[in-house]
Amino acid sequence: MKDILIVGGGYVGMYTALRLQRKLRRPLKKGDVRITVIDPQSYMTYQPFLPEAAAGNVQPRHMVASLRRLLPKVRILNGMVTKVNHAAKRATFQPAEGEEREVGYDVIVMAAGSISRTLPIPGLTDVGIGFKSVAEAIALRNRVLSKIDLAESTEDPALRKKALTFVVVGAGFAGVEALAELEDMAKDATRYYRNIKPQDFHWVLVEASNRILPEVGPEMGRWTLEQLRERGIDVRMETRLNSAVGGHIELSDGTAFDAETLVWTAGVKPSQVVNATDLPIDDRGRIKATPRLNVEDTPDAFAAGDVAGVPDVTMPGEYCAPNAQHAVRQAKVLADNIVRHLEGDELKEYRHKYVGSVAGLGLHKGVANVYGVKLRGFPAWFMHRTYHLSRVPTLNRKVRVVVDWTLALLFKRETISLGEIEHPRDGFRAAVNS
Repeated sequence: MKDILIVGGGYVGMYTALRLQRKLRRPLKKGDVRITVIDPQSYMTYQPFLPEAAAGNVQPRHMVASLRRLLPKVRILNGMVTKVNHAAKRATFQPAEGEEREVGYDVIVMAAGSISRTLPIPGLTDVGIGFKSVAEAIALRNRVLSKIDLAESTEDPALRKKALTFVVVGAGFAGVEALAELEDMAKDATRYYRNIKPQDFHWVLVEASNRILPEVGPEMGRWTLEQLRERGIDVRMETRLNSAVGGHIELSDGTAFDAETLVWTAGVKPSQVVNATDLPIDDRGRIKATPRLNVEDTPDAFAAGDVAGVPDVTMPGEYCAPNAQHAVRQAKVLADNIVRHLEGDELKEYRHKYVGSVAGLGLHKGVANVYGVKLRGFPAWFMHRTYHLSRVPTLNRKVRVVVDWTLALLFKRETISLGEIEHPRDGFRAAVNS
């Protein structure tokens, strides 16, 4: 019996396990195989739908897929891998509750993904929120709507202005899509408020470089910039966040103002578990991988996705970008190479053809560059939805997402804040203490 341990249940981990589950229906040349996936969550999140979930276009439960339902023949352990001793082929597993224990394996797959890359900016950890999980997306939606409620209810001009000021740092896919969807939602919500109009909002996008959405190319990036500014969004290029203490935002261009909402999407870095392994690490903190997705100079170890530095064989000297497109494709090659490794066959290189990029900018708005074809507006928005729908795992989830979109077209968008779900015991505590 061979034990395969997959650290991480995201794109790479889930799709690798899913393909292995299918391919290992037949016996291998060298015996049976048992697969184990370790992840803090019991589900895989389809992250490209986070902006749509934040805007209320997709139900949160419809953008996640149950690992146990998708992987009935795989052992799922929920918790963290805190250490990997590959020399001894042992991983330290810390469940959500209880004592940690060691899990043995014969082959390990490092697919732990990434976390937000932050900087030592004063006040950032106190007022900032990331945008990498369902919880963060829904919390951000509730926060934006609750601040609109606050602005409607207060008579303090300074408090009102602060409540209606929203700052997003980072102009990659996550930042631009999150800001565009939330701005679109907030504008729709104003129809239900007597004293708030779309022009009362102050949306600020802060980007350290001189371009936004670099993934779709310079021309489409410039068009996106024009569109955002036409919508009244304050885009600050070549600007950095210097401080956010107490919600007082200070930018490197000398601008200062107050804001109660700060979203941080300025890049990612590999999961911290890579620092607790004896696997080779490169200067960017990624596990050194080969084009065959095995770990460099390390038998029985594989790595892919955001946690790995995978050379891009189509562009010598470059590495594969940390995005969903690569992760899903790498998982296919990775699973096949694990089977080849177990059977003693030669491994194949991960080689990809660039498809392009799509981004949603709110309802019926988007930008796309697919196979060299550049689209914007409604056609790009439609392509964005079609592409991501095709990548959502399981027919069940595809149908539910389509139903969500159909209802959103037929009926007005829900703009209700349910912020109390983040603190469900507050009401009970108040009753006890009264």
